Amino acid sequence: MKELNRKIDVFCMRHPRFGIPRLMLYVVIGNLVVWIFGMMDTTGLLYGLLALDPAAVCRGQIWRIVTFALIPVSGSSLLWLAVSLYFYYFIGTTLEREWGTGRFTIYYFSGMLLTALYAVLVYLIAHVSVYVTMYWLNMSLFFAFATLWPEQRVLLFFFIPVKMKWLAWVDAAYFAFTIIRYLVNGYVWLALVPVVAMAAYMLFCGEWLIDLLRPSHARKLAEQKARTIQFKSAVRRIEREREKQPYSRKCAVCGRTDADHPELEFRFCSRCAGYHCFCRDHINNHIHFTE
Repeated sequence: MKELNRKIDVFCMRHPRFGIPRLMLYVVIGNLVVWIFGMMDTTGLLYGLLALDPAAVCRGQIWRIVTFALIPVSGSSLLWLAVSLYFYYFIGTTLEREWGTGRFTIYYFSGMLLTALYAVLVYLIAHVSVYVTMYWLNMSLFFAFATLWPEQRVLLFFFIPVKMKWLAWVDAAYFAFTIIRYLVNGYVWLALVPVVAMAAYMLFCGEWLIDLLRPSHARKLAEQKARTIQFKSAVRRIEREREKQPYSRKCAVCGRTDADHPELEFRFCSRCAGYHCFCRDHINNHIHFTE
């Protein structure tokens, strides 16, 4: 998980233009447009064409893998839809500012595509059509926000200040209750939908979550250990690095080594910060290192 996270960071660093800027703004606008046309559509055909139907996807209707994200999951009330869309817009844009456009785009689309892929695989393997929406992916956005800023306060019902971590615990309880209810009723494939939707969250925020769940004294111990220099392991690491090098002395100016030029004399400069080696031609003719 840590290695994959590192590779994602490296990819985003090497491709700074990757991603969709203001992605959540487009998602919110898409949900609002679909809701408006859905209210005018008395036949229900619009939602039927956009929903993630695994059988239809297997017949070639690939657009459903993306368009199901535009179907509102907040009911028919305009007020409730506006509140929920604003809330997820706020969370999404905050995460994008914290992570960067590329990382947030990968997070959002990986959760969406994993959910769609799961529904298609269940249909191909068990011939069962699992109806999935963006509810659990939106929930994973909320969990990611609560993990990064657990002390952030929001106004519940517009006037009750509540910390994000307490709302996250309530949603986690509902998350577990939903899975148990599906399992008890025999909907095993449906019970795994929330778990699949949370896979992206565990990948991106799993380390922070583990750190938050650890007792405070354990966290302090880990931080203290991280700050402590392990001299024995550092010495062994330096020795291993030296064994891999074909030389023992290298001039910091010209780059000549004692392996290539055994006749040269090498010395360390006492006026430089740290340990820097120079050949006899540059020991008195170099800019001193300050850090």
